[in-house]
Amino acid sequence: MKVLSWLSSTCSSSAFATASSAANRPNPPPETNAPSPGLDTSSYSDSSPSLSQETSSSISSLQSNASLLTLPSVPSLQNLSPETLSLAVTVHCVSSLNPSPAAQVSSLAVHNRLLYAASGNEINVFETENYTLIDTFNNTKGASSGSVKSVCFSNGKILTAHQDRKIRVWRFASDNRHKLIATLPTVEDRLRNVIFPSSYVNVRRHKKKLWIEHHDAVSGLATSENFVCSVSWDRSLKIWTGPGFRCAESVRAHDDAINAVVLSKDGTIFTGSADRRINVWGKPFGGKKHGLVATLEKHKSAVNALALNSDGSVLFSGACDRSILVWEREDSANYMVVTGALRGHSKAILCLINVSDLLFSGSADRTVRIWQRGFGGQYCCLTVLDGHEKPVRSLTALTDGGDSGGNIKVFSGSFDGEIKVWQVLISSNN
Repeated sequence: MKVLSWLSSTCSSSAFATASSAANRPNPPPETNAPSPGLDTSSYSDSSPSLSQETSSSISSLQSNASLLTLPSVPSLQNLSPETLSLAVTVHCVSSLNPSPAAQVSSLAVHNRLLYAASGNEINVFETENYTLIDTFNNTKGASSGSVKSVCFSNGKILTAHQDRKIRVWRFASDNRHKLIATLPTVEDRLRNVIFPSSYVNVRRHKKKLWIEHHDAVSGLATSENFVCSVSWDRSLKIWTGPGFRCAESVRAHDDAINAVVLSKDGTIFTGSADRRINVWGKPFGGKKHGLVATLEKHKSAVNALALNSDGSVLFSGACDRSILVWEREDSANYMVVTGALRGHSKAILCLINVSDLLFSGSADRTVRIWQRGFGGQYCCLTVLDGHEKPVRSLTALTDGGDSGGNIKVFSGSFDGEIKVWQVLISSNN
């Protein structure tokens, strides 16, 4: 499998499969109906503007910079300033962690006041108060199984997605150690399917796999109360259910590698792909299987990151075209339309998280931006966190106050293996 280097261009990455590699990939299983869009690689540019020195008050200069005005047909939404919203923003970098200097930080997640940081084939676990490293765990095959792509949590268990096409399930033991308890698909799930010829699908010429197996890197995970979603560079979306994480569904979801997945509270699934599309999946009323609800098309290059607001009514998508698109649900239909774009990053958007009414974006331009939604569906870039020496690959946050006000602890992970810890205080001037 061929991939572009993250460090060579705006949208190059060893973590995201490229459109040009699609021709060399095995054909994904035709489990269910999927859209069949064409593939355009024109947006993979080797040139990208450099980031100038800027502050949160430089909104007008950002909007007038023609090099940043990607997707010109989409209006910009960052028309507010912190002063307009009567907000004061204070940011301090309070710590810097470097658990694996030789490996990029590919995923960050917070659970039970612990920070899980995936670097290479290892997951390092830190306390979020004093940043003490309490455990480091990896899969039993070591580095040969490739890097960890995603970390999530379900019913007290930790799930990790891996380059070697597997999903591993861990338990946090009383001795503060993590124990491997299962690898998905499980042995029981395999035995349930292995004897039936109909359980096999063609993945390439003269090679078949069980439909419950991913046959390329598992690039993302998302969880709800009832199921776990996994997406892969093999272009499939799989649904895992029950306490044993049995594979219940497999969908050919895109025409190219899938880079991101998020779940809304009502069970709607959003997947973002290198085919430049975002697909929306849901169960019809009374139905048992997920089907395609809508396809959101506006990005001009690979979609790398997705985030939802707290009630699932607003979707944010980040791509190699340097723009963050804002999608809002229509009152007349169960799908979303693009309302505008958030611009300011000078290179590819690599990660997004939403915390209350704040959006955090990490980019290949080595910065993190904090966006606040204001009145009339407009947004404000509150500040820019600048300090990483390499692209920002992953973000997570821990809130102390629960609202947009109060303290927010933000963790940002970079390609150079460094994790920066930022203390963000947003207060009202009123």
